[in-house]
Amino acid sequence: MPSHLFADRTAGQPPERDTVDALISQTRRLRGDVDAVRRDAVADEDDPQGRWQRALCDLAVHQLDDLGAQLGQLKEGLPDGGSPLRGEDPSREGAFGDGGGDTAVEAGPRTGALLSRVGTAQWNLLSDEATWSDELFQIFGRSPEAGAMSLDELPSLVFAEDQALLTAMVTGCLIDGKPIDGEFRIVRSDGRVRTLHMTGEPVLDADGCTASMWAVLRDVSELRRSERVVRESRESLRRQHDIEQTEHRVAVELQEAVLPPWRGSLRFPHGGSAALDLAGHYLPSGSSALIGGDWYDALELPDGDALLSVGDLTGHGVSATSSMAMLLGALRGMAVAGIRPGALMEHLNQLLESSAQPALGSAVCCRYSPATGTLSWAQAGHPAPLLFRGGTGRALTRPDGVLLGATSGAAYEQTEVRLLPGDLLLLHTDGLTRGAGADPFGTDGTDRLLGLAPRFARARDAQECVRMVVEELGGSPREDDACVMVARIGEPS
Repeated sequence: MPSHLFADRTAGQPPERDTVDALISQTRRLRGDVDAVRRDAVADEDDPQGRWQRALCDLAVHQLDDLGAQLGQLKEGLPDGGSPLRGEDPSREGAFGDGGGDTAVEAGPRTGALLSRVGTAQWNLLSDEATWSDELFQIFGRSPEAGAMSLDELPSLVFAEDQALLTAMVTGCLIDGKPIDGEFRIVRSDGRVRTLHMTGEPVLDADGCTASMWAVLRDVSELRRSERVVRESRESLRRQHDIEQTEHRVAVELQEAVLPPWRGSLRFPHGGSAALDLAGHYLPSGSSALIGGDWYDALELPDGDALLSVGDLTGHGVSATSSMAMLLGALRGMAVAGIRPGALMEHLNQLLESSAQPALGSAVCCRYSPATGTLSWAQAGHPAPLLFRGGTGRALTRPDGVLLGATSGAAYEQTEVRLLPGDLLLLHTDGLTRGAGADPFGTDGTDRLLGLAPRFARARDAQECVRMVVEELGGSPREDDACVMVARIGEPS
């Protein structure tokens, strides 16, 4: 076959065998490393991040297989001066299998196999003779007995929308002497669609006129498929990220609309000798970007009592915050109607059980009477309030109560405790005391809270106490969101 160089150029010296061998070895090692990364990539089809990682690895494997095959072809052509562009037999040295060694490559579209083939062609403009390599016949799915296709026949196999591109490349090469570098798609006789990358140059005669056109055609179908998968998985990942950001924003807005609007300290009932000094704080999860279903709430009731509650619903995002909003609205309404904490928990359990979005929840609900100093409370699978008095603290004894939504018709006990002026009540969700590596029941965190008792005794107000809690436990890694609320009983006036 005539040289693929311009007639007036001098061919460079062929590369040394040792250099090619070194490149092949380096490519094989890199191929093995990428394959190991691919095996470790997340294979969950529902995970956009995992699909994107897998697609990138597949693309890298295809590209390295291409490189390995081309280096093998280069090495094959060195000893006897044969054509280095001849299609390579996959069973020869230099072909790449999954192991990256001198092994035969399996046929078929298996990822990691030699999927790209290279063939050559030359079209003589003087004699109208076309010469194809054996590999090019295989790429086109054409029998060598049928003969090589002329430049006029070639467009018959090309996609209609790609024919103008091919014509422009060939015309530019033959008339203007421009090198060819472009891609087009063909439909083989067996119906398979392949994408070919074509590079070539004109071959000039002694007078500097174009005598023939030489071209290398490479089947890049699988490579382009891998690139397309990477693009699609990247777009899927971006869309998933946008969805999560939108959901996070909606959840935050919903949470802010539902949680108490006050910031800093709050005092109620207004007047009286034992008014409550209140402060609360929400701490987001350290392991999730989504808002959870935690809440804290304080409400002055029509009879002068105060409703205090904290709770936590399973799940994250809009579904959790919307369920929390529904539950908190029902809790407030029933408390205003005079329903006591124990019966209130029973109604909340029925509500959550019959909800269109089933979930489990824990909660503690307290009703404080300033007139008598009595705290009536009930709980549903929730940490007990902590009572601080005279520089020491303890957890209140919990009445019986299962998680909300766990059991149909569950009964919830109610208990009472007498609070004294200067007492401090701390309510929190379990995410505050259950950090990474801590006791799963939260006792480590509870002990740290109780250890704040001497500092609480010296605090100016409830807000300062909340600040102490956040400083003590707010920096700890948490698996879930958390809420804390502090209520301090005012001294008699």
